[in-house]
Amino acid sequence: MTIRINLDVMMAKRKIGVGELAERIGITPANVSILKNGRAKAVRFTTLDAICQALDCQPGDILEYTPDE
Repeated sequence: MTIRINLDVMMAKRKIGVGELAERIGITPANVSILKNGRAKAVRFTTLDAICQALDCQPGDILEYTPDE
């Protein structure tokens, strides 16, 4: 099972940078980069909620499930 984080796609669609998103959601730019580059092992629901509010999207716009083959 693989869960991909497509934060980079939503950020590009909304034309928002790492620094601006970090400021809006209250986490460091380094942590936004970790999420954006798919290196995160976990995401808090409060962070996911803040991301969705800042980017005006749904969790399904950011998270994608891919079954193992």
